[in-house]
Amino acid sequence: MKLNKVLLSAATVVGFTAATAVAANADSVTVQAGDTVSHIAARYNTTIEEIQKLNNLENVNLIFPGQTIQVSGEATTTSTQTSTQTVAQTQTAQVAQAQQQAQAAAQAQQQAAQAQAEAQAQQQAAQAQAAAQAQQQAAQAQQAQTTTQTTTVAASTTATTSTTTTTTSDDEAAAREWIANKESGGSYTVTNGQYIGKYQLSASYLNGDYSAENQERVAESYVASRYGSWANAKQHWLSTGWY
Repeated sequence: MKLNKVLLSAATVVGFTAATAVAANADSVTVQAGDTVSHIAARYNTTIEEIQKLNNLENVNLIFPGQTIQVSGEATTTSTQTSTQTVAQTQTAQVAQAQQQAQAAAQAQQQAAQAQAEAQAQQQAAQAQAAAQAQQQAAQAQQAQTTTQTTTVAASTTATTSTTTTTTSDDEAAAREWIANKESGGSYTVTNGQYIGKYQLSASYLNGDYSAENQERVAESYVASRYGSWANAKQHWLSTGWY
């Protein structure tokens, strides 16, 4: 019984000594120019992971000349190497999986942003088209209203007067010719943008009929409805430069 205890105690001491020897064999080296962790690991028959663990290295690719590195003096066992390799492979697989997931997430985010941009572009195009149609319809409605008013005034003038040249007085005729000379030099064919003819009337007033007769008729109607007489129109022209 005592012998067994002695042997057990001796085995314990040997085991402790062996463990201590492994720990005591840990050594330190000074990093030289051109050294890498993998070079040092191969030189001292250890692993990159072991050096990283002993020195708490955050980045095994970042060491500096003159830096002191702790290394293990003995090679690790096959089981340790296998375990280290398994851990490294697992970490590599995890990193690859994380990279794939990040890439897939970035691609999905890019596709979503592209789809959103296309949807916004389509919405803006639709809004612009609707605004253009509304503006065109409003212009057409205004032109139709102006045409109706011009036609009504022209019809009323025609019904109440036989001709404009025979019903105006000498003063009215002189004022009329004066305005015509200022506006166009008396020409029925002069154009200036939307203003046409002897009296430089708007195309909407003439309603597409640019004949001399229609110009005379519409001018008479315009002045009568706006100023009451050509003399008044002339006075307005003198004050403002237009009638």
